[in-house]
Amino acid sequence: MRTFLLLSLLVTNAWCQYSSWPAFGGGPGNTHYSSLKQINKSNASKLKVAWTYDAGDASRDSDIQANPIMVGGVIYTTTAKLKVIALDAGTGKLIWSFDGWDGKRPNHKNRGVTHWTDGKQARIFVPLGLKLYSLDARTGKPDPAFGQGGSIDMRLAFEDRPIESVQLSVSTPGVIYRDLIILGSSVAENLPATPGDIRAYNVRTGALAWTFHTIPKPGEPGSETWPADARKNSGGANNWAGLVVDQKRGTVFVPTGSAAFDFYGADRHGDNLYANTILCLDAATGQRKWHFQAVKHDAWDLDFPQAPVLVTIRKDGKWIDAVAQAGKDGYLYLLNRDTGESIYPLQEIQVPASRVEGELLATTQRIPTKPAPFSRQEFTADMATTRTELAHKAVVERLKNLDYGGRFTPPSTRGTVVFPGFSGGAEWGGSAFDPTTNIFYINANEMPWVLRLVPTRVTKKVDTARRLYMSRCASCHRDDQKGAPPEYPAVDNLNGKYTAEQLIDFLRKGSGRMPGFANLGDPALEAITNLLLKQEDRESEIASAGAAAPRLKYTMDGYNKFLDPDGYPAVTPPWGTLNAINLNTGEYVWKIPFGEYPELVAQGYPNTGAENHGGGIVTAGGLFFIAASAHDRKFRVFDKMTGKLLWETLLPQGGNATPATYMHKGKQYIVVPAGGGRGRESGGSFVAYSLP
Repeated sequence: MRTFLLLSLLVTNAWCQYSSWPAFGGGPGNTHYSSLKQINKSNASKLKVAWTYDAGDASRDSDIQANPIMVGGVIYTTTAKLKVIALDAGTGKLIWSFDGWDGKRPNHKNRGVTHWTDGKQARIFVPLGLKLYSLDARTGKPDPAFGQGGSIDMRLAFEDRPIESVQLSVSTPGVIYRDLIILGSSVAENLPATPGDIRAYNVRTGALAWTFHTIPKPGEPGSETWPADARKNSGGANNWAGLVVDQKRGTVFVPTGSAAFDFYGADRHGDNLYANTILCLDAATGQRKWHFQAVKHDAWDLDFPQAPVLVTIRKDGKWIDAVAQAGKDGYLYLLNRDTGESIYPLQEIQVPASRVEGELLATTQRIPTKPAPFSRQEFTADMATTRTELAHKAVVERLKNLDYGGRFTPPSTRGTVVFPGFSGGAEWGGSAFDPTTNIFYINANEMPWVLRLVPTRVTKKVDTARRLYMSRCASCHRDDQKGAPPEYPAVDNLNGKYTAEQLIDFLRKGSGRMPGFANLGDPALEAITNLLLKQEDRESEIASAGAAAPRLKYTMDGYNKFLDPDGYPAVTPPWGTLNAINLNTGEYVWKIPFGEYPELVAQGYPNTGAENHGGGIVTAGGLFFIAASAHDRKFRVFDKMTGKLLWETLLPQGGNATPATYMHKGKQYIVVPAGGGRGRESGGSFVAYSLP
């Protein structure tokens, strides 16, 4: 045991001794780990607010998701309305601010910025909309040598399609390898959608260095798993969750999401490489070294939701460099960094066929045998909520009319229960790894959702605005226009937020994950605009250039949580968990409910767990720090070895982002973004804590 601890400490000293927080996820390996221990188990209960900075730009649903970074005594981050700011790490005083937006900001999120330096100059890279900016780290001013006056148009990297058809944003910061910044993207989940190409740019000039096609071109490896015209007609298979670089090996590990359309793949028969895949690429050239596909022909939106973590574990007496990837599906995938082989055995299972016309699902899928899933895998009648007798009966009755039976139950027109759900299992906040103990920490959700396929209702050239909305918009924004905020905003109350001209332009061009609909023609766009602004009878008929040719026979009726009559999850608790797993053995060290609903606590229902976003960090001081639970607004500190709660405090608003910790002038700080939102009060604050 002593030898193991000494070896672990040697590994730790090699790459974890830093007092800053220089990159998204903390630094090398995206481990969310800090060697700082001034704040520890003996004094964590004494934490006090050291400073607060309010950006003053809170929106209706702020939901700040950025993990701040700290380099050289300066914190760099993005605000609720996606301004880039630099703060003094000791006082929170604003040093500079950069606003790269012209006009109305699109509805997408940003999880932080990327720092680069060659020792003489330093840059902050931030993607805002369609542009990637390079800012002088000292002043916040765009670097005139980068691209066109300090930014590049990221659409130009997609050389095989018209620039106006490319719709993307970048939610998670890029990673640095030498003089390259490597990026993924967020794209539309319905059709038309942009392919999820991985790109690398020169940090000095903005020149495109390489591209990897996640939907292969004809003749490229993997193209045999798609129809011949897939790259032209499909989209997605994108990395929105972030990447990680192994600097020593010169490799970048890239987790991808599902292909578009997410829930019905009649136009993309085959396994669909490289969707739902962990890719290992040469960081200098973009050449594929190996890949591991976790889900073949995804029809459940089982994206890999967070950046991978580089870990070194001891198994069967040997040290193994591995990459750990948590999934929405509740499984942790642990792969050898050199070969892509699973550290623990995989089980191949038979899965049911789809009964929906045109769909052809894979006949088998693979799942890890270890560790055991960190979220429950099947929602059945005996798991229906028992919070009240009325709630239990209502859930059981509804379940009788739905399909359920595990995560590979095919989507159906009756409605299929997707569990653990579209928001995880694991989510974008990221997991943490302690290299001194080889314990891996994951916060997770257990929320059932109902996926229902509905026929695409546009069948003729003369149609109505309502039918156009149902075929093009309802899968994200719901048929009642209420959306599923914050990812898919409500569109039932746009009067006063857009003029007709602004909304038509927005619909024509798209933004972020929302595709543009210029192909429908201006009469159709005007009709949808009038519908959304409630300016005209929704049944008025119009001629539409795109109405006569729907791409697919089925769409979905929106992102619908399976809730009881009072609006709480339909399943028995826990609704959110915090998990600690020993990667050497694949066994759980501890598991606890995480988060709560204050109103249920007042009614005598504590420890239910709650939906949580944002991640946690682990330190050499024996602590695990996490906010993430928006319902209760709490920031918590746990004993990392036992899961015992050591301290908690209320944030001004919910903290739906990963904190950062750093040392500045002899004092350790922990800073937490507090943007709230997600159905709760919104804000725009950053709160730093330290010992008195």
